[in-house]
Amino acid sequence: MPDPTRPRASLRTAVVWEVLKDALDRRVKATGRESLDVLDTGGGSGNFAVPVARLGHRVTVVDPSPNALFALERRAAEAGVANRVKGVQGDAHGLFDVVERGGYDIVLCHGVLEYVDDPADGVRNVVDALRPEGVLSLLAAGLGGAVLARALAGHFKEAKQALDDPDGRWGEGDPVPHRFTADQLTALVEGAGLHVGAVHGVRVFADLVPGVLVDTEPGAVEALLKLEAAAAELPAFHSVATQLHVLGEAQGADEG
Repeated sequence: MPDPTRPRASLRTAVVWEVLKDALDRRVKATGRESLDVLDTGGGSGNFAVPVARLGHRVTVVDPSPNALFALERRAAEAGVANRVKGVQGDAHGLFDVVERGGYDIVLCHGVLEYVDDPADGVRNVVDALRPEGVLSLLAAGLGGAVLARALAGHFKEAKQALDDPDGRWGEGDPVPHRFTADQLTALVEGAGLHVGAVHGVRVFADLVPGVLVDTEPGAVEALLKLEAAAAELPAFHSVATQLHVLGEAQGADEG
């Protein structure tokens, strides 16, 4: 999987990475500990875990796929952070069968909520892994981005189906069980007892721009990155983003 710190890969991850890195920096200052305990649920082969470990933090990755965990181990070794990355097989539903409840400064829940049977229960579960003033990084599929993508591909009936469906699915062949609006995600985070620190739209334009333009036009990647960053915080663009990122913070965490 791509490294979120590399420019081309950053088209998909840069916004989340910048928000996450800032949250890590703030927790370091607040706790006085340079090395935090980070839990990455569904972290796969270490797309975020390895860069977080490079910053000096200890990362536990929980993922149901043995192949992904094997790739994580190899990738962490190649990056020289094998001593700070631990992979364990499991999923969000049985999270506390494999990790400690209330043991983490920051929990990443990226691309997981779409696949759990009860999203509200899924959020409450990962929040229970946080320490009292911990931070949740939640990334999930956006409803509007899927509707827009189907419409632009000429699949108007599927676009309408996604718009009308309670789970945001465009049909039986849709591989994503749940999609969300920004309001739905913030309600889930607040319902789990956290304060919403920030909401960002992710991949607002990156999935809509033809790849050949990005790859062949000089400076296009950097320009598109700047455009994504500028639009990410604007609520008007949350409704068309492919993914939505919500930062949830315990009441009182890092205030001021």
